[in-house]
Amino acid sequence: MPIEVTQPSDREVRVVRSFKAPRKLVWDAHAKPELVSKWMLGPPGWTMPVCEMDVRAGGAYRWRWRSDAEGKEFGFFGKFTEVTPHSKIVHEETFDPGDVGGSMSSDPAIITSEYVEANGVTTLTMTMLFSSKEARDGAVATGMTDGMEMGYERLDGMFKQAA
Repeated sequence: MPIEVTQPSDREVRVVRSFKAPRKLVWDAHAKPELVSKWMLGPPGWTMPVCEMDVRAGGAYRWRWRSDAEGKEFGFFGKFTEVTPHSKIVHEETFDPGDVGGSMSSDPAIITSEYVEANGVTTLTMTMLFSSKEARDGAVATGMTDGMEMGYERLDGMFKQAA
């Protein structure tokens, strides 16, 4: 079930992805750092040496990726503004270019992730609200949604192993 990407407004990207797994498992995979760091890696050759998450309203997080080949790093950080267990996570996300660089906006994006289960399939709808059209377009230009799908394919594999 590949990723579906739309741009419902000049400042938004919406990603919809379904998983053949119960909502609690999909939620845990997005809320527990020990699981997130196993699948949210993007293309092969990247690791996630930093995955710190305090998933509660007001809690903070920090994610950092490293290229195995070059040793260069980048990341994201922010805080959780709304958490409804097994249903919804809203967080602010600020890009940290590290030594990879990049032209993404330094203004935080607001990421809303909603989890809905029907007949053993959980659908994740993630809406990313950027500060401007330019910030949205800059993020999209990085190939972020391709990297997201690579991670989600890894997550599918984790669910199959757990079954």
